[in-house]
Amino acid sequence: MCPCYEELLYDVPGSGGILGSPLILIQVTRLMCGGYIFALRLNHTMSDGPGVVQFINAISEMAQGLSVPSLLPIWQRELLNARNPPRITRIHHEYEEVTNTKGTLMAMDENNLVHRSFFFGLKEIRALRNRLPASLGACSTFEVLIAYVWRCRTIAFAVDPDEVVRISCLINMRGKRGFDLPPGYYGNAFVYPASITKAGMLCKNPLEYAIRLLKKAKAEMSQEYIKSVADLMVIKGRPSFTQPGNYLISDLTHAGFGEVDFGWGKPVYGGVARALSNISFCMRFRNSKGEEGNVIPICLPPPVMERFEQELKRMTKEAEPVRLIKSML
Repeated sequence: MCPCYEELLYDVPGSGGILGSPLILIQVTRLMCGGYIFALRLNHTMSDGPGVVQFINAISEMAQGLSVPSLLPIWQRELLNARNPPRITRIHHEYEEVTNTKGTLMAMDENNLVHRSFFFGLKEIRALRNRLPASLGACSTFEVLIAYVWRCRTIAFAVDPDEVVRISCLINMRGKRGFDLPPGYYGNAFVYPASITKAGMLCKNPLEYAIRLLKKAKAEMSQEYIKSVADLMVIKGRPSFTQPGNYLISDLTHAGFGEVDFGWGKPVYGGVARALSNISFCMRFRNSKGEEGNVIPICLPPPVMERFEQELKRMTKEAEPVRLIKSML
């Protein structure tokens, strides 16, 4: 989490809702060293991560003299409308209504959480890959990391072995065949299919078990699946994603936050400032030693965070322990 977060992006009263709230809040803070911090808060109904980067890039181009952005914004929300008539044709675990039958899927109090960021460099990633069998095939760094974090997080919560847990990975629809979203489309264009399993199976099996679940959910992603999501939104009245036992994580390593240039060079850090109780982000980061890697902010209750850190260290004992970052600035 960024230090002095509340000072760098003031929480304007009345801006926390969806209706009747500002669409965008921007604060620029000048630093004594001559640098500055550009902070932005966006109403998520307007845009997703790539859309935010498009907007910031437009600001940067105009700050450097362009009168019109090189990539014009496009609305065209009708491209992702539901079918007529709408019909749910796929299973959507991410929207299932579930009950906490065992009582161990902890509901977290947002006012009593610890925010920490963890750095995964080449050593940590190599240690995790060394645990994987050759039969698993090629795995992206993101798949390895989120499977690892999901497993450690579930262990830390001490979830009943028979509870069903989920992880939902946001998948960008841009470039997907059958939708042809035009360059400049800045609206929300993602789905987050859920991988599900019983907590006991996730915790007792090796890391490859979680990775296979993630790969399976990704393989099921199709044009029909995405259309089924749009239809589900209409049929079920735009439900929220499943809350109990669900962990959402978004890969922002290729979003472009770290490439924005207002005329003074690329940022020391570009990305999300903090995690939420059940939502994390994976972002590119260069630590104080100049090492390139990924940073994942995590938000957990204090005792769960302590167990989470212990599990992280246990699983990467072949290399340097996963490094906690006190500041992303």
